[in-house]
Amino acid sequence: MTEHTTEKPTARPTEGATVTYLPHVLDWSKTDVPTAGPAADAVDVPAVDPAADTVVLDSARRILADTTAPAAPASVEKAVDLDAFDDAPLIPAWMRTAEGWAAWSGMTYRARRRAFRRWVRRQKTDKGHVAQFGRGGRRLHDWVVGFEGVRVHGAAHTAHIATKEARAAARAARYTPALMRSKKELALKAAAKATAAAEEAVALHKKARKDRNRVRNLRAGVVYGPPLTAIGGGYVMTGWMGAAAGALATFAGGAFAGRKPHSEEADWSADWRSLGDGDVMTAPMLDQCFRAAKVIGAEETLRVVQMPMLDNRGAWSTVLDLPPGVPAKKAIRATDELAAAFGVEEAQVSLSKRGRSGRIELYVSRDLPFTEKAQAGPLLALEAAANFWGPIAIGPDVRGLAISISVVERSGLIGGEPGAGKSASGNVILLAAALDPRVILVLADGKGGGDLEPFEHLCECFEGDADPEAFYELLLEQVADMKRRYALLKKLGKRKVTEDLANRHPELRQKLIWVDELMFYTTDEEYGKKITKLLRNLVSRGRAAGIITFCATQKPGSDVVDTSLRDLLSIRWALRCTTPEASDTILGKGAAASGYSAKTIQAEMRGAGLLWAEGQNPQLVRADYYNDDQVNELLERATDYRRKAGTLPRAPLSLADQLREKGDDDAVLLAALVDVFTAWEQDAKDKARAAGKPDADVDALTVDWLPGSVLLDELRSAGHSVTAEKLGALVPRTDADKAKRAWEGSRVAGYPLDRITATITDRFGLTA
Repeated sequence: MTEHTTEKPTARPTEGATVTYLPHVLDWSKTDVPTAGPAADAVDVPAVDPAADTVVLDSARRILADTTAPAAPASVEKAVDLDAFDDAPLIPAWMRTAEGWAAWSGMTYRARRRAFRRWVRRQKTDKGHVAQFGRGGRRLHDWVVGFEGVRVHGAAHTAHIATKEARAAARAARYTPALMRSKKELALKAAAKATAAAEEAVALHKKARKDRNRVRNLRAGVVYGPPLTAIGGGYVMTGWMGAAAGALATFAGGAFAGRKPHSEEADWSADWRSLGDGDVMTAPMLDQCFRAAKVIGAEETLRVVQMPMLDNRGAWSTVLDLPPGVPAKKAIRATDELAAAFGVEEAQVSLSKRGRSGRIELYVSRDLPFTEKAQAGPLLALEAAANFWGPIAIGPDVRGLAISISVVERSGLIGGEPGAGKSASGNVILLAAALDPRVILVLADGKGGGDLEPFEHLCECFEGDADPEAFYELLLEQVADMKRRYALLKKLGKRKVTEDLANRHPELRQKLIWVDELMFYTTDEEYGKKITKLLRNLVSRGRAAGIITFCATQKPGSDVVDTSLRDLLSIRWALRCTTPEASDTILGKGAAASGYSAKTIQAEMRGAGLLWAEGQNPQLVRADYYNDDQVNELLERATDYRRKAGTLPRAPLSLADQLREKGDDDAVLLAALVDVFTAWEQDAKDKARAAGKPDADVDALTVDWLPGSVLLDELRSAGHSVTAEKLGALVPRTDADKAKRAWEGSRVAGYPLDRITATITDRFGLTA
């Protein structure tokens, strides 16, 4: 287990996010946070000499000026013997005169004109070219009218309903007796709320009508402007002949637009089978589909609160009121049946409650959601440090709206089958935490891979070897830190850690404990139950102390995560699962029966999952994606922020540096001995590498013994006053250690490195 890691170099290429900005960290030069971290290394950028560029440009100009263009070869007229071409084709005689070219041009013109007439006669027309022009005119006019009227009608319907409800609420408030004070106040508040909603709906209707008129005017200018310009311009230029030419051109354009009549199978007015075949969503279709899905009875109908409308993504959305007595969860459970009735995939249908139990919002996407290429995450656009105390941007939902959650005083569980995107989803939260220099990171990688390795240099504690014993010791340290936090809170007279309190007391900064592949730790025979007990302690008690715990695993069943721990994790994110039961182990028992099952997520929807946080129903969200280069770029920013704020973990000290920190004379002398062995070993490797030995052999070279005379000379050259007797008393040796060994043609006594390190451990308790 590595508690303090070295700061990684930040020489990676950088590229060009939504989390709340951290105002007091925007200008690091003005912050009062101590800058105890190491200063950023200065990078020498080669200076650009403008004078050198000027010399190069002047030299290039002189070369171009001195260069003279080659003289054109003198034209020499030679007599051409046509017999010398043998069987090669000769130039026709008509090409040698202007009259021949004129005759050929006239012939070509007449041939092309006859071909054009034959092409016109071959065109398939319905009742002639006039009808063809009529079809083209209708199609162009339909394009001018567009589909914006659907939005206007929908907004008008919504405004009408809202106005009726506002009048009813105002009437109820007016006729409520003043003696019934509480009911009177409630009625007045309801009337005011309904009036505000009605005014907003009316304003939206006006805006939709204004937008429709503007778009129609633009399209009308595109369609009707050129014909009017052609006819009017032709009349002005050449009179009635020009006007006739413009009218003929208009006729040709309209006939071209209507050249192909729609067959009955391709006509939009035909009776389509389902929404998936291209039909328009209407109230009768909704009734038919909900009846087919057995959500409503054969004689029941839906009440359309918001008319079906198309959004800019080509998806249909509407708000419906179910018949009295039919709850919204019945429709949500029937998502699969509704998708079959609409003729689409189950993942394309999204149902959610809207305000009350019997009102639902239906959203049917045109294509399978989350199959397009993931967009760059919003953290890349963040120009300052992040605030982990605020909302964290997770990713878009099926409507394309950004979803954010708050992790303050929360804990989380991410689960899904292998390849569902757990690592990429976890990066969304980990990167947001890394970009807040106040957050303490404690990471454990039960996979033992490299997913969390880029974060290692930012961590206070990091376990990357999938070692249950090391992870158990790590958790013991976190529990001890939690107790220290509560002791400080009691001393301050506070119940829990707040952002202001954490800013004033660095010991109470937020701490994120992230456990990847929890199954590997909790299923260990020796430490599994101990680890579960410590995690349950941290999750249940650590929230108020500013400790946030997130776990990720494939199938968090009771055999992997004890239910007493799993039920404490308040944020659940279920990625793609193979069975509804596996989805329920993440979201909770009964979620699949209520219509929320991660089994419906298709394999193409990588990174998408059902996100369930407290206070809302599970919703399908796709995590923002960051590739390896983008992760490295964000971690470089995080490293810079933490270095300037003084919160970058200090690199682990070598054994020699640990001895020097003791300040004892014997410790300093032992540190010098360790440095001598290190220098000799490095020198031996350099010589072997210069001799051309393989890298494996070079890395295997070690220096584990040196003569006493060599050590004395090296120590004295380093400024240490030491004698052979003092060195022998400092490093006691056994008879075997004092045995002479071969050295440069003779046998001498010396000191083994193992004896020196053993002395350091015995006296100071330090290890390498």
